[in-house]
Amino acid sequence: MGARFPFSAVVGHDDLRTALLLNAVHPGIGGVLVRGEKGTAKSTVVRALAALLPSLEVVAGCRFGCDPAVDADCPDGPHAPAPSERRPARLVELPVGATEDRLIGSLDLERALTEGVRAYQPGLLAAAHRGVLYVDEVNLLHDHLVDLLLDAAAMGRAHVEREGVSVSHAASFLLVGTMNPEEGELRPQLLDRFGLTVSVRASRDVATRTEVIRRRLAYEADPEGFAVRWADEDAALAARIVAARAHLPGVVLPDAELRRIAGICAAFEVDGMRADLVVARTAAAHAAWRGADEVAEQDVEAAVRLALPHRKRRDPFDEPGLEEQQLEDAMRQGAEHAEEPDGGPDGPDSGPDDDPDGPDDGGGLPQDAPESTPDSGQSQPRQGSSSERTHAPAPSFRTRLLQVPGVGEGAPGKRSRARARTGRVVRSSSVDGSGLHLVGTLGVAAPFQAARGRTGPGLVLRGTDLRLSVREGKEGNLVLFVVDASGSMAARQRMSAVTGAVISLLRDAYQRRDKVGVVTFRGGSAETALPPTNSVDAAAARLRQLRTGGRTPLADGLLRARRVLDVERVRDPRRRPLLVLLTDGRATATGTGGDPMRDALRAAGLLAADEVASVVVDCESGHLRLGLAGRVAEALDAVCLRLEELSADQVAGVVRAARAA
Repeated sequence: MGARFPFSAVVGHDDLRTALLLNAVHPGIGGVLVRGEKGTAKSTVVRALAALLPSLEVVAGCRFGCDPAVDADCPDGPHAPAPSERRPARLVELPVGATEDRLIGSLDLERALTEGVRAYQPGLLAAAHRGVLYVDEVNLLHDHLVDLLLDAAAMGRAHVEREGVSVSHAASFLLVGTMNPEEGELRPQLLDRFGLTVSVRASRDVATRTEVIRRRLAYEADPEGFAVRWADEDAALAARIVAARAHLPGVVLPDAELRRIAGICAAFEVDGMRADLVVARTAAAHAAWRGADEVAEQDVEAAVRLALPHRKRRDPFDEPGLEEQQLEDAMRQGAEHAEEPDGGPDGPDSGPDDDPDGPDDGGGLPQDAPESTPDSGQSQPRQGSSSERTHAPAPSFRTRLLQVPGVGEGAPGKRSRARARTGRVVRSSSVDGSGLHLVGTLGVAAPFQAARGRTGPGLVLRGTDLRLSVREGKEGNLVLFVVDASGSMAARQRMSAVTGAVISLLRDAYQRRDKVGVVTFRGGSAETALPPTNSVDAAAARLRQLRTGGRTPLADGLLRARRVLDVERVRDPRRRPLLVLLTDGRATATGTGGDPMRDALRAAGLLAADEVASVVVDCESGHLRLGLAGRVAEALDAVCLRLEELSADQVAGVVRAARAA
């Protein structure tokens, strides 16, 4: 393997390099999440960082990389007296498809089967101790694995309680995750667990792009020679990290700067106290990096730019990032708090009711506009098309759970039941499953031990004894929205309610890790407004710009949905689809020239024959109802819900997406 691309040779990405270096100085910051489009050198920069980290003094032969002077409770211990050795800090990569066993470790099967003892086999968390744990495409990693590694990163230890093994070991590492937002977002709860976040994009400056190409080509032509040319710069950075680490314990965080940090975080209305702590640690690391003895305003501002962009999101579809005006206003409010004595503006006895100006309203930060303003993100009608309209969505709400019936084997998520590599164990099997079912294996083997001549410790096993764990968890589905955008739906109040309902369902799909697509039909045909994607916010943007008007080609909409599902069945066969049709059931146009309603019912029957789980949302309003959506639902073999029945707050219970057989 050739030399890694030098950290110092990276062009631009100043915020990313700063965030990584500050975490190298103070691992307690909590890691870095790197967001950016493909081809922006995210992985290159992260891998280059490992070469700058100081070498480690470790106990010779210890599987956990113990520090001889600190880690006294190592599972491989006690170590003293034990020889030590020096080795470079490791960069450990966690693959997207890794299992829980691979991450936290598991029962050592070889020793369990040959010696009859419960021994622990360390995982990647142990290998990354005192180094860097790198997760490329972290947004595609299973949520339960993200939770495990973030817990370990926060506590500095990994706790394993499984298969009769109880182990706790040190797991202090610099956690770095990279992701492409186009492939789906991380849930806000997981975003908050990363200490810092940085968004990177390719420079639009020609000179900068030219230099990137020049250096990359030079590296590819001679990796070793290129690394040598940048060795001095990398060595200087490595020495500065060592010096900053040594200086960090002596850095003072004055009360004034502490109040500034609290004031800024309050101004941004971040949830919880994690943001305040991360900003404080980052500011201290920044001061140490500068060689300063105490934290100053410039350190706090640098920390805020890195620690708050992903924490100010009030909604899953909000764009991360800080606007410059927001930052200036927050820093101004923070400065006011920094000048106050302890206890607030009126001294230590002042309370919230003593403020003559009333409760804190965010310190003048511009408040986010409501999601449903008439002009928010809406396209204007084209010239000469007065029959077309766009409609602002109604306020969103918490939706009922729509599920695909049966048990699938799809991508991990939180919607429908599925056989999974993780989750609760429901039974053992000799045919299928994931991981050893220890009790089942021992139960099968135990009656034959005397016949097999067992005389000492351990078990005598045969291949036929082995049993696998059959687990049941949750899967994410492909949720395909088929939206009637015709003139019969174009009444402003009704279409706003429909669009708001779809936005609410999209938010639910976001939280349940679904893939989503959107088909709309109006005028003379249907169109795929959004091909199936993991980027749920892209679907929300398309729905907010939905045009309405014209006739109702319901049959075309259902046939287009069927074609989309056929393609996805080939592309992603394990992900089960859920079709959500929002319509009033009217059909007033058909491509065949026949009876529009009969054609629509025939198209619905084709989807039912394909065993596509479906839900029809009846958008008909008014006192006189024709019940046409119910006829379509019957042809689809689907549940039919009224629009208002989608709200979980109004109707209790779980809706199955298709009728039980």
